[in-house]
Amino acid sequence: MGRYDIERYLNVRSAYGASFGPDGERLSFLMDTTGTAQVWTLEGPREWPEQRTFYDERITFASWSPERPELIFGMDEGGNERAQLYRLDAETGEIENLTAMPDAKHRWGGWSHDGDRFAFASNRRDESVFDIYVQGRDETGEEAELVYEGDGWLSLAGWSPDDSRLLVSQAYSNFDQDLYALDLETEALEHLTPHEGDVRYQSASWAPDGEGIYLVTDEGDADTLYLAYLDLGGGARSAPELETVVADEEWNVDGIALDDETGRFVYSKNVEGYTDLTVGEFDADEPTAFETFPEPDLPGGVAGGVSFDPDAERFALSTTGDTVNTNAFVVDVETGETERWTAAPTGGIPPETFDASELVHVESFDGLEVPGFLTLPGEDEASETETGEGVPVIVDIHGGPEGQRRPSFSSVKQYFLDRGYAYFEPNVRGSAGYGADYAALDDVEKRMDSVADIRACVEWLQDHDAVDPDRIVAKGGSYGGFMVLASMTEYPELWAAGIDIVGIANFVTFLENTGDWRRELREAEYGSLAEDREFLEEISPTNNIEHIAAPLFVLHGENDPRVPVGEAEQIAEQAEAQGVPVRKLIFEDEGHGFSKLENRIEAYSAIADFLDEHV
Repeated sequence: MGRYDIERYLNVRSAYGASFGPDGERLSFLMDTTGTAQVWTLEGPREWPEQRTFYDERITFASWSPERPELIFGMDEGGNERAQLYRLDAETGEIENLTAMPDAKHRWGGWSHDGDRFAFASNRRDESVFDIYVQGRDETGEEAELVYEGDGWLSLAGWSPDDSRLLVSQAYSNFDQDLYALDLETEALEHLTPHEGDVRYQSASWAPDGEGIYLVTDEGDADTLYLAYLDLGGGARSAPELETVVADEEWNVDGIALDDETGRFVYSKNVEGYTDLTVGEFDADEPTAFETFPEPDLPGGVAGGVSFDPDAERFALSTTGDTVNTNAFVVDVETGETERWTAAPTGGIPPETFDASELVHVESFDGLEVPGFLTLPGEDEASETETGEGVPVIVDIHGGPEGQRRPSFSSVKQYFLDRGYAYFEPNVRGSAGYGADYAALDDVEKRMDSVADIRACVEWLQDHDAVDPDRIVAKGGSYGGFMVLASMTEYPELWAAGIDIVGIANFVTFLENTGDWRRELREAEYGSLAEDREFLEEISPTNNIEHIAAPLFVLHGENDPRVPVGEAEQIAEQAEAQGVPVRKLIFEDEGHGFSKLENRIEAYSAIADFLDEHV
């Protein structure tokens, strides 16, 4: 059944996270050729790359020094997300652990422009909050200087052009943040965005003169994110002094990458999940004025991760699409000419056999239009499972909940398409990418409205000519795992089977046991234990388990710091007690998802066998 096994599909590689070295000739990137993402470098387009790290654990990012042939990368252990920072000497290959505090999380904050220091946020002082540190490039461990003690979820957006200040972001929820400027000499923190209510201030970058900030925001009750300039002059302020640079009433400006020496930039719009890029350069005398350059012609439809070369004459980024695996490209800023630098292989599978999705809209119970991507198997694959009643469908629900399913490459999706399944990826209410109002439609007491959207999508699928209405599967990870379980307990008659991957089974036990640094941020979305406990208990799948009817497969990582493994154990035990066919698979060396190739092979082989048996 199917032309290629799961191991072949999971050997379709991805190359991403590209970063130019200080000479502008060498590019680093991450690629998962060994089964987990490692650091690679190459010195020209499509040249043979050199592998620079050789760990069993995944590398999460790599960033070149602006002045020396060295880079810093991040790596955790067993999926525990307690990343440490390491320095790789690109000439000798020597690697040094710069943080060496395995019980703490370290969140990268960037190199200083002279390459002598770097900054990061860490919860090493108190697990529930993040502080700001600055460290010399040749210092390690406790030699890092604590420059600001935080009281919440802090991250860094980079050094000012003169390296005197750091741009600090504090998140209260995914839809409410603040920005601050931290003076490294006086350690004074200037509040740049005083506001009331929920306002997003994201993707912030210093202007070249250090007198302002470019960012995306929905300040002023905008429904979508727009690109704005924040003037830092004028001293104390009661509200941010914002000037609109680019606004779109229908679609978000997702973010901006800015070279703070030349004012050259790339910003992206998210148009129904597809990326629309604009390349330009800001006027040095008028911060909201800019000229644009030709738009690059990139394959796939989804792009991101922009990194300029030292002179900002080129930038690297990654692109992907339904039928295009992820690779790094380099674009000439002024001409838009594009060249593919990496050659991530497709596991020997002809790319022309990959199936493309169609953007569709489903009317939900209250008239809301729910977007989604439907992919039907090719004629050859569909004929293998032909029953005269259409093909089975996997409804794959994204996590977040403020995530968004976009038409990017998925080897797992292509594997199941090859086996004759259709694939449907809905962006139910609460998803990002469609405006703040849409994203708020599932908040707290409206949570189950998003589950009702899943019902509407399944009923739409049942009426589709190509679909077998009796063979529809719910699949999802993280918050998407909750959506799977809630859909199965709320609407048991719709499903032939369910696949719950690192999912939430009970909101109360989840919030009680998730990482201390995440609890407040998650309560802002789901509701708080103090005020909403009764409601959270009411909607939790474990408290509605008597309704579940379809076979259930539960998968989890033992080291998951976000959704503790107890969520998997309790739902599997309680569903089995109801007489439901249940399979459980726990990986001892994984966290919130499966990063190691052998584990992914085992997981998706087991899922395929489970679906063969029950669907």
